[in-house]
Amino acid sequence: MIRVVVADDHLVVRTGFAELLGTQPDFAVVATAADGIEATRRLAGPDGPRVLILTTFDLDEYVYDALRAGASGFLLKDVTAERLFDAVRVVAAGEALLAPAVTRRLIDEFARQRPGRPVGSLAGLTPRETEVLRLVAEGLSNPEIASRLTITEETVKTHVSRVLGKLGLRDRTQAVVAAYESGLVVPRARP
Repeated sequence: MIRVVVADDHLVVRTGFAELLGTQPDFAVVATAADGIEATRRLAGPDGPRVLILTTFDLDEYVYDALRAGASGFLLKDVTAERLFDAVRVVAAGEALLAPAVTRRLIDEFARQRPGRPVGSLAGLTPRETEVLRLVAEGLSNPEIASRLTITEETVKTHVSRVLGKLGLRDRTQAVVAAYESGLVVPRARP
């Protein structure tokens, strides 16, 4: 069962999201909160909370601040119900998730601001782990990577975990950034 706390400064919005999330048999909406501080008080647990931010503000400063603060996901409130349900499951599983437009801007910004590390920083990865990292950085999901490489989804998860461990990274978002910073993947020019 995935325990969920819904926080929003508007009562109607948080009630609506709580009701919507409560329709899923694997979710338990355990509380609602008027802001992040109140939500944090309600999120006690041995593994710490996983945070998925839904916002109407598609502004880079909010995205960067949220990621720096430890958010695992960032979506816009115009997301479909199914996409929201999937996002909660992804974040609850310890993965990271960003709205596609946010991902593109994040990659562009990191590529612009940060000088690349030498590719040798990925030298500790096996060829298969490097290949999996490249596909993660291209935005493929675990099932898509499994299909592309003709391996099981569980094997993909193992490779991703090893990549994260070897590179000292927290989640897939940091792996994408590392792939771009190292030069393993280069941003495509916009049309």
